[in-house]
Amino acid sequence: MLEFIIVMVSFNILRLTISVGVTLAVGFIGSLFTTPSISTWYTTLNKPSFNPPNWIFGPVWTLLFIMMAISFYLVWQKGLTLTAVLIFVLQLILNILWSLFFFYLKNPALALMEIIFLWLAILANIVIFYSISKTTGFLLVPYILWVSFAAFLNYTITSLNPK
Repeated sequence: MLEFIIVMVSFNILRLTISVGVTLAVGFIGSLFTTPSISTWYTTLNKPSFNPPNWIFGPVWTLLFIMMAISFYLVWQKGLTLTAVLIFVLQLILNILWSLFFFYLKNPALALMEIIFLWLAILANIVIFYSISKTTGFLLVPYILWVSFAAFLNYTITSLNPK
């Protein structure tokens, strides 16, 4: 019996490690596109008065990625479905693409179009995870709220910086 418990705890730790590792890796990949532009191109943009200071983005995104990872882990514990995995992976990919479009390609208009798809994918992710476990759906609510704010910020920056 003790051996079974040790195996189950190890397996759960492995699942948690994979969930956190993959999710934070996505955040890291996005930061590779973002970071070089923060002190250069991004500083040249006209930004609205409600634009948060640059230092706030790192901690907020880290917390959101951890919450996403925990949500995925909890769904994994309940029993993953192919749909749950696919929508989670899709929103992670769209998250990276937004950073690529906005910061690396320096194209806020393209990023604005893309963030709509990201928002829809997050909403679908919330609905699917919520159907498996209410907690997992609620863990993603701060993520969609932040992306909603980011979309509005993206829209405003696009408006203030016409090409």
